[in-house]
Amino acid sequence: MNKDLEYYMDLPYRVEVVEDKEDGGFALRCPELNGCMTAAPTVEEGFKMLEDAKRAWFTACIEDGTPIPEPARAEDYSGQFKLRIPRSLHRLLAQRSDEEGVSMNQYCVYLLSKGV
Repeated sequence: MNKDLEYYMDLPYRVEVVEDKEDGGFALRCPELNGCMTAAPTVEEGFKMLEDAKRAWFTACIEDGTPIPEPARAEDYSGQFKLRIPRSLHRLLAQRSDEEGVSMNQYCVYLLSKGV
């Protein structure tokens, strides 16, 4: 498949929007595209400007022969990972999950979601 500019423009890159509370307006960026960002007075205008920024970013990479990362997809993640913890923490988590009447896995997911 020929991966041209339009191929990359059609991919669903993640966008982060941050409000600038001091100066007003919004900053938008695609975290998977290092340095691809813009700022605008409104979110709507920011999304339009970000499309222009992505187009310029992709064009520069294509002209320079720089690899362009594709967006991460949810199906690329299994939802599982291994974690080694001290025995004392394992014991504490097991005790707390037992007190709550849930599996240790459910209890850990709950704790992680509160921290994230």
